[in-house]
Amino acid sequence: MRARYVHTNLIAEDWRRLADFYSQVFGCVPVPPERDYSGAALAAGTGIAEARLSGVHLRLPGYGDGGPTLEVYTYNSLAVPGMRAVNRPGYGHIAFEVDDVAQARQAILEHGGQPVGDIVTLTTAIGTRVTWCYVTDPEGNAIELQAWG
Repeated sequence: MRARYVHTNLIAEDWRRLADFYSQVFGCVPVPPERDYSGAALAAGTGIAEARLSGVHLRLPGYGDGGPTLEVYTYNSLAVPGMRAVNRPGYGHIAFEVDDVAQARQAILEHGGQPVGDIVTLTTAIGTRVTWCYVTDPEGNAIELQAWG
């Protein structure tokens, strides 16, 4: 079997606002066209009767035109969100390598994100140092910021 990573999906309360956040803070670039799906096939595929979703794919930074995307969608009907925490089983966070963790953290806070913990530096078992922290986007999704060296 051949496999290639394609995208990570975020379900947003307001996909335009969240897409704008990732574009402004991380330089993600929209990949046209905007998506707007509904109908029997979507309902069958999602298991959600009368589902309708809209959104956009954002090219993630550092990979060029063929790289993976962040798929940001909003459904016409949203489930009640569960507890959000960086230690919750399942998907935990999306991570971005940045030049300056403190500067990136500040940009996120200025664009409506929230802090989760402090900025820390750890040394790996082979002596490499990584400075990192967790923050959230404006809808509470966890993001790790990291800088190596």
